[in-house]
Amino acid sequence: MSMSSNPAASTAPATAPASPATARLTKREKQWIVYDVGNSAFVLLSTAVTPIYAQSLMPKDGNIVSAWGYAQTIASLVIALLMPLLGSIADVQGMKIKFFLGFFGTGVVMCAAMALPLTWLPFLVVYVLATIGLNGSLTFYDSMLIDTTSNERMDKVSSHGYGWGYVGSTVPFIACIALIFGGPALFGWSTEACTRASFVITAVWWVAFTVPLLTSYRQVHYRATREHLGAAVRGTFTELGGTFRSIVKNRPLWMFMLAFFFYIDAVNTVISMSTSYGAQLGIDSTQLVVALLVTQFVAFPCAIAYGRLAGRFGCKPMIAVAVAAYMGIVFFAAFFLRTAAEFWVLAILVGMFQGGIQALSRSYYGKIIPKDHANEYYGFYDIFGKTASILGTFLVATTTSLTGNASIGVLSIAVLLVVALVFLGLQKDPTRATRTETAA
Repeated sequence: MSMSSNPAASTAPATAPASPATARLTKREKQWIVYDVGNSAFVLLSTAVTPIYAQSLMPKDGNIVSAWGYAQTIASLVIALLMPLLGSIADVQGMKIKFFLGFFGTGVVMCAAMALPLTWLPFLVVYVLATIGLNGSLTFYDSMLIDTTSNERMDKVSSHGYGWGYVGSTVPFIACIALIFGGPALFGWSTEACTRASFVITAVWWVAFTVPLLTSYRQVHYRATREHLGAAVRGTFTELGGTFRSIVKNRPLWMFMLAFFFYIDAVNTVISMSTSYGAQLGIDSTQLVVALLVTQFVAFPCAIAYGRLAGRFGCKPMIAVAVAAYMGIVFFAAFFLRTAAEFWVLAILVGMFQGGIQALSRSYYGKIIPKDHANEYYGFYDIFGKTASILGTFLVATTTSLTGNASIGVLSIAVLLVVALVFLGLQKDPTRATRTETAA
């Protein structure tokens, strides 16, 4: 959307000259990256430990796959509804960090509150609130990428964020697992008490690795100054309508967003449902946790390698490769995953492609949107990403409930991946010309 549509629109002074794409990470880029290290600890704990703990709180006839799927759906729906509106307001000078801090604070407090001795339903409610805090903060964090680095370096910086997030999150996770398994013998605590303590450890880690970002971030791109905040807020709905119309007119952008809608559905569903699916199949919880820990170590070099490969082959082709790989992962989970050894294979395969597709989606989107409306556009990005999460988890949960077979629910995801590949194939890559010119 043109800035001339908003008389208060403004941008900050130009940033310092961009470093070459191959140069080492700058201090500012590193301070942005470490938030991935902090929040990923909660993501990992939520994937590997929290579903198992929630299952232990449920009645024996309860179905953790359905309950967990609905919890994820509710959290995603709230974010999808809130982010476009709040994102538009956050594009005002100085507002992005305030919204980030609000959602981050909510996520951390609720993460610690999960340590309270709750029954299964109140626990899931607190978990949903913590997840809303996490995902809300990530919307603003993702949009901070365009203030942190240049277009040429986005793939590298975004990939390093996911890569270091994967490996860094294993530090508190290993401490939590050691406490859960060794705490009863060492301290005389119950396994349940040790698990609750792990939520507090994770919250402390999350805070510690958020401080560098909070103290260093500066919003470079914005659509209005603080002096015009009132006018900008009053014009928010008009701005949202204009942004939507701009997206509709931008064929490469909306086709990518539709492709993203379908393939990120599969990625998020596999991430959020894998442990509960394995538990439902009867795989030992220790095997589930250790396998997912291996995923983190596999994902670290693979995410960084994906950033380098994108520099050589382009973002979009590497995203398409990951989508095709996820199709194979879904078929493997549906038809072959029955034992702990097969869950290990699944964990390694997910680790190879998970970080790459997430990192490149974030950076690719940042390249093809207007920088001064980044938060507003990332709000729509979240509509597509989080609504996809609603569809995926709801689809798995409902299919599992109706058929009594979780494998059928997993298999249904493959259709979404096929649709994503179709849209990727039809979309004209707007960054391809830039890469060609740069190479020339």
